[in-house]
Amino acid sequence: MSETCPVCRNELPPEAAACPYCGFKLLGSTQRFAPVTLGDEPLAAKPAPAPSAQAELRVVRGPQTGVSFRLGDEPLSVGRSPQRDVFLNDMTVSREHALIEPVDGGHAVRDLNSFNGTWVNNDSVDAPRTLKNGDVIQIGAFCLVYQTE
Repeated sequence: MSETCPVCRNELPPEAAACPYCGFKLLGSTQRFAPVTLGDEPLAAKPAPAPSAQAELRVVRGPQTGVSFRLGDEPLSVGRSPQRDVFLNDMTVSREHALIEPVDGGHAVRDLNSFNGTWVNNDSVDAPRTLKNGDVIQIGAFCLVYQTE
């Protein structure tokens, strides 16, 4: 019986380490990754919105640059597992890496004891951290900008 990719459901060749169709890495464990140093140049964030605005996470560095994830009233799980709400397909991301939760009209990020940690504006997140417009969240090789519209 042949195996299928858990992401794209295409048939996999025997002994494949990654899906030849979507690139999902099938074998291995989380790899160590050091956070990138953010320079003095700002990462373009939209101006602060009216209080009833929506929020999103926009990938500005990493394999999925340009992808946006809309945030709402429900918590979103972030990780390398395809079952996560925000699927970040890279070995520097833990399967269950972080949680983005709605709090007081905004959102907070919480690390879920990931291997490489979660960082906001180059500061390690040890407890839930409330996000502000323009905050840069680093999860493995990914940098995401929190934006309110």
